[in-house]
Amino acid sequence: MKASNKLEFFWFLPTNGDGPYLGSSQGHRPADYDYLRQIAVAADRLGYGGILLPTGPHCEDGWTYAAAIAPFTERLRFLVALRPGILTPALAARQAASLDRISNGRLLLNVVAGGNPADLAMDGVYLSHDDRYEQTHEFLTIWRSLFGGKAVDFAGRYLTTEGGRLNFDSVQRPYPPLWFGGSSDAGMAVAAEHADVYLTWAEPPAAIAEKLAAARAQAEARGRTLRFGMRVHLIVRETETGAWAAADRLISKLSDDTIARTQQRMLADLDSEGQRRQIALHQGRRDRLEVSPNLWAGVGLVRGGVGTALVGSPMTVAARLREYQALGIETIIASGYPHLEEAYRVAELLFPALGIGRASATPAGREFSPAQAPGSQAPAGQTPRSQTPANLTRAAAE
Repeated sequence: MKASNKLEFFWFLPTNGDGPYLGSSQGHRPADYDYLRQIAVAADRLGYGGILLPTGPHCEDGWTYAAAIAPFTERLRFLVALRPGILTPALAARQAASLDRISNGRLLLNVVAGGNPADLAMDGVYLSHDDRYEQTHEFLTIWRSLFGGKAVDFAGRYLTTEGGRLNFDSVQRPYPPLWFGGSSDAGMAVAAEHADVYLTWAEPPAAIAEKLAAARAQAEARGRTLRFGMRVHLIVRETETGAWAAADRLISKLSDDTIARTQQRMLADLDSEGQRRQIALHQGRRDRLEVSPNLWAGVGLVRGGVGTALVGSPMTVAARLREYQALGIETIIASGYPHLEEAYRVAELLFPALGIGRASATPAGREFSPAQAPGSQAPAGQTPRSQTPANLTRAAAE
């Protein structure tokens, strides 16, 4: 891919809470509807192509929030989790077709088999790692067939359907695109068979090159091709010094004890090859956080999921992103703490360096100012709901 090609940029919707510090209650913002809508509207107006909604028992429901927020946006696409093992394929197909129609063809689906046995148990899922991916294969075989317009009969080890049919089609054909992340052999095989876009969490470029080559080979063996996206945090400031100071500030409230306890819990719950790779980058140590030039693993000290951030000036971060783009990455799914202000900062500083143009000015009343963030703190006397600061460190499938 030529470096002059434009990267597609998505943002992240923190449906389990937000704030300026990791693992701290200081400045905590609960995941209330007004605040999350504000982030999505800002992303839409700033020129982001889409927004990722995470999933898990510690997050607000992504499907509900996408349906509620979509009418307030114009171009933004919604990358929502599709959860084999929790929904039946037929119900999931009807939901996807409905949300795709409601959003006028702006639905994307992030297939999540799950990677934390404790969280999966909360949803009644007790399959082993490889069994979950075998079930996911059966699920997607049925799900994709339902969009073909014919009756579907299928009998598998985990799932069965008789005369399954989808009576109301989606806007996008043959179905809303499937995005899939999985670093294990079992996960990559399912992605190669079913996915349109293969997702990875950010790692050093050499590791990403190896992973994408393996995914390409598996897809080619099945007569298919994949596109590629990467999930990463961004800490962009006008100067290198300012960016690294912001990275230090993000984890400045973390004690060594908090890091140790979080890492111990993550390792105990580990059932994800991607998560294992993220932890291996830093091994819970503050003194080895720059794991590749400008790739900083400090977020992963206490946060599950992607734990790496690109840190630097706009030109530096743009150069690093171009390195990933040269490997085949077409879409960046980015985030930053807090997500409202950082959506503006990334668009204003990094987009010009990447040649990404902002959307036209927003009609009056359709965009919010970061200074007026309604979710910045709970009203006096009101206790935030279940989105507690501790949940900012819990793994959410992305």
